[in-house]
Amino acid sequence: MNRPLLIVVSGPAGSGKTTLCMRLTESYPQFIHRVITCTTRPPRVGEIDGEDYYFLTRQEFEAQYAEGKFLEKAVVHNNLYGCRKQDIAKHLSAGYDALLNVDVQGAASIRNQAERDRALAESLVTVFVRVTDPIELRRRLTGRGTDPVDEINRRVAAAEYELQHAGHYQHVIESGPKEADFLELNKIYLQEKKNRV
Repeated sequence: MNRPLLIVVSGPAGSGKTTLCMRLTESYPQFIHRVITCTTRPPRVGEIDGEDYYFLTRQEFEAQYAEGKFLEKAVVHNNLYGCRKQDIAKHLSAGYDALLNVDVQGAASIRNQAERDRALAESLVTVFVRVTDPIELRRRLTGRGTDPVDEINRRVAAAEYELQHAGHYQHVIESGPKEADFLELNKIYLQEKKNRV
């Protein structure tokens, strides 16, 4: 029987990683479940607590982190993000692959823990979605129509830092058209499922 995978996907804002994760879970609903992460940032229009994120106050987040409930934690654009161990375990223990969309800080934290946790290491698959052209990245962020200009500027600047971490991932997708990116992620998933028996 195949070991359930913990698939960690990272990339700069605007790389399309959220859309890719959504498409992968929609393509394999009987095998992959998305892990809902926690954040202290306020919900965007249309976002639902418990579906898009678990929206916590900073005090709630920090208290749960102090209690050891989080597998990883990161500060992104002045907000806290993290994934609770229980939210991953409920999928893996039921035999589902767990898909986690996290930034490079969170992924590094998970990789560090995998060095000390054999079961985590054996299930971990890491994927980085890379957009190297800052003009293309800015175009994508602007096209979303969700962030003001100063936020877009912050995200483009942050992307330079995030791109430096691509080499720490097992797989790197050079982002292009959405369909090509998805086909590459799908190929990675199927290959890893075949390899992890």
